[in-house]
Amino acid sequence: MIMQGKKGLIVGVANNKSIAYGIAKACALQGASLAFTYLNDALKKRVEPIASEFHSNLVYELDVNNEEHLNTLAQKIKKDFGEIDFLVHAVAFAPKEALENSFLQTSKEAFDVAMQTSVYSLLSLTRAVLPVLKKGGSILTLSYLGGVKYVPHYNVMGVAKAALESSVRYLARDLGEQGIRVNAISAGPIKTLAASGIGDFRMILKYNELNAPLKRNVGIDEVGNSAMYLLSDLASAVTGEVHYVDAGFNILGMGDVTKDEEGNTVLCWDYHK
Repeated sequence: MIMQGKKGLIVGVANNKSIAYGIAKACALQGASLAFTYLNDALKKRVEPIASEFHSNLVYELDVNNEEHLNTLAQKIKKDFGEIDFLVHAVAFAPKEALENSFLQTSKEAFDVAMQTSVYSLLSLTRAVLPVLKKGGSILTLSYLGGVKYVPHYNVMGVAKAALESSVRYLARDLGEQGIRVNAISAGPIKTLAASGIGDFRMILKYNELNAPLKRNVGIDEVGNSAMYLLSDLASAVTGEVHYVDAGFNILGMGDVTKDEEGNTVLCWDYHK
């Protein structure tokens, strides 16, 4: 098995529909041993059964904005798990109001929260686990097309994802001398707990399905398989990359589908015939 003997920390599992769950599943199926984190007691009740599903009892409390949690993380991992081979950073957050109004109306407070939790946490978490991350290890984070293109309602999260993707490149440079790789996956829209806060998300899903070259949306298992590849030795020469797993949607300059005056879905090319 590709990940046999590998150990990894998964940060950001919310439930069994989350992308982080798909990544954990793919890695576990290929032989990896896993540890998990939870944000608070409410999420602990969800994460512990998931850890058990993957034959793990290693579940650590971790708020990525809590310095005490970060400062003690490596010590806990070393005591319980030893060194790890990979880290999955699946953490992002923006206040709901910042995803409802226009980007122009984003408050400084909402902007700071989004950048701190969704971007800076990759740096702080990386520093926290470096003492127990093996040379030749791998770090993976999650992005979205809204970081490089306009996506309705994504607003400040789009700006955060742009900063996250840039952070991947700079971290890849900084950690390359230690043989540590840093990459991101940009997944297509998936109905997750995090996505529920984005306005008109069902419309985004449908638009992606109708216009993507593969004419469908992607699932967490497909994202998980691509993530497993990037985390494994199969991708030993891949770093600083943003890998799209979105049924090809990112290649489009214009979609095929629009709406007519009655609200019916039609092909753009047929609209004025």
